[in-house]
Amino acid sequence: MTALVKPDFDQLLDQAKRVLPGGTFGNTAANFVIREGRGGRVWDEDGKEYVDFLLGSGPMLVGHCHPDVTAAVQAQVALGTTFFANNRQGILLAEAIVDAVACADKVRFVSSGTEADFYAMRLARAHRKRDKILKFEGGYHGMSDPALMSLAPKRPGNFPRPVPDSAGIPVSVRDDVVVAPFNDLEMVAGLIREKHDELAGVIVEPLQRIIPPAPGFLEGLRKLTRDHGIPLIFDEVVTGFRFAYGGAQEYYGVTPDICTLGKVIGGGFPLAAIAGRDDIMAHFDANAVGEDGFMKQIGTLSGNPVAATAGLATLEILRRPGAYKKIFATGRALMESLGEQLKRAGIPAQIMGVPPMFDVVFTAEPIRDYRGVLRGDADKMRKFNALLHKHGIMKGESKYYVSLAHTEDDVRHTKEAWAAAIDELKRS
Repeated sequence: MTALVKPDFDQLLDQAKRVLPGGTFGNTAANFVIREGRGGRVWDEDGKEYVDFLLGSGPMLVGHCHPDVTAAVQAQVALGTTFFANNRQGILLAEAIVDAVACADKVRFVSSGTEADFYAMRLARAHRKRDKILKFEGGYHGMSDPALMSLAPKRPGNFPRPVPDSAGIPVSVRDDVVVAPFNDLEMVAGLIREKHDELAGVIVEPLQRIIPPAPGFLEGLRKLTRDHGIPLIFDEVVTGFRFAYGGAQEYYGVTPDICTLGKVIGGGFPLAAIAGRDDIMAHFDANAVGEDGFMKQIGTLSGNPVAATAGLATLEILRRPGAYKKIFATGRALMESLGEQLKRAGIPAQIMGVPPMFDVVFTAEPIRDYRGVLRGDADKMRKFNALLHKHGIMKGESKYYVSLAHTEDDVRHTKEAWAAAIDELKRS
């Protein structure tokens, strides 16, 4: 093993190619290496500065290196970094979640959103004593086998048959996943009526990636699942504490039976959670449900005190007066500007999402579900994102995350970058 002593950028990329598959962690392009972040900006190893709308894929809602979060974490690190046991900070964070989130009577911690969604689906199976999970085409629920069924199929199949989106998924997984189109309450109702005795649960992103729920969709889904005694799972790994302090269930006014949380609650550290009704969460407690109903869950870093400390500090910042008003105002100004610029340029586009989290889809047609997004001009989207990167904007392939730390100067820079990129896009 060789020591890494300030190699230049090209040497660092060569090192990555030698030790990482594809030269990357799997999240972003191999030739993009971040050095540091502060507030709403990041700098790469080549010294270039970006307005950051990736935000670590969402966790940094209050910005990078917030002094209050940093101070709290440094104080906890001096006391110990992990214990594989209950700790004060984890208990306090669980209490904060129960106080904030409508469906949360109890909380169980894990280390990633993938784990949280995987355990939530298993929890529904344990509770209902059924095997099948209904999910929505295009819905993202982590990297487990059932979650990767019809996540982003390039050639969507026929509902309700799922399509595997990764090598290595057993064929048998298809038999336990039912797939429906998002925002199609009539089809969902038919599937639930037909398969209700086989369904363990229904899992949904309240806002599916950047697609808002149609009026009445979440309410109808809530009624259908309640009428048939099927647990409804809201995947709030992304939306939790982002749309409102109580998450998407507060924002949309619909309460599920179980929810998953992540990103924001860890304040930039690996932490996620499953939260839900007392009688369902009891399956994590052998003393409450007996051996037959007990669902084992163990994680070396679950409830990690450093992550919980960062989460507590982040939530305290979000409780301050005006926090969400500022996030929404920043996001709304950005969404309006992007839409106006594209319209003036004569480029057909839909601005999708809500102010804390949005993006553009290059199509003239309204979008209600994954297939609507799939019909968008993906090549134009890739070109636009590449041009924005050149002009100092960092974002994911299909999402802008807005933070409390983004300033008026960040907004101005972004609008100018959009103007330059749109002009180049028109001429390409």
